[in-house]
Amino acid sequence: MDEFLTTIQTEYLTIVALFVTGAISFTISTLGGGGGSLMNVPIINFMVGVPATAPIINLGALIGRPARLILFWKDINWKIVLYSTPAAMIGAVIGGYLFVNIELQWLQVFIGLFLVSTIFQYRFGKKSKPFKMRHSGFIPLGFTVAVLGTIIGAMGPILNPFYLNAGIEKEEMIATKAANSFFTGIMQIGTYSYLGSLMGDRWAYGLAMGIGATVGNIIGKSLLKRISKKDFRIWVMVIMVISGIVMITKQIVESI
Repeated sequence: MDEFLTTIQTEYLTIVALFVTGAISFTISTLGGGGGSLMNVPIINFMVGVPATAPIINLGALIGRPARLILFWKDINWKIVLYSTPAAMIGAVIGGYLFVNIELQWLQVFIGLFLVSTIFQYRFGKKSKPFKMRHSGFIPLGFTVAVLGTIIGAMGPILNPFYLNAGIEKEEMIATKAANSFFTGIMQIGTYSYLGSLMGDRWAYGLAMGIGATVGNIIGKSLLKRISKKDFRIWVMVIMVISGIVMITKQIVESI
């Protein structure tokens, strides 16, 4: 009986913690153009284990996206969505199979190094566009990020430099990424479920995070109106660098 009560208490605390962290992380991610899911990676790793992390994070993010879509609907760049989404949906299915069958060691380190390097690419905010990004480039980018995001659980920040170089910032960036991610997320969750990676209490954990993410999106939207484009770019760079450090540290710690 005591063991049963302890289990119930642990489950309750985990759900509450995921709701709170979801709200906080997605408030910050709205201001920084993404990274909400990635902030939850070490927390979910600690609470429920590495194998459950990617399915829970992608479920939580999917549940939180309708609120973000409604809030930023008028800012969506549908041309980018049409380029990116079909390839990303295919990538999500392939990533789901790889998640179940293949373990890609040190992949996060290389992605993390790229994210950290963005602060040098942009010369600490002094350079607006280190390279030119064509709309057609979002086809392979959407596919690649969807594959890696389905395996790792969070890849949003890696898209930011490409969006910035395409001239997409603030509300337009957040809205367009949310639209792309919504359709990709449906494929991710379908693939996880079909392959047996999303089951039981993982649904409850993802729901808790998703409700928190919804709250965070609403708070973040009200705060975003108060910051300038320059401040937004600074937030984006800070989130990218922090996300990169988190990914590198996580992989090193897991390998020790």
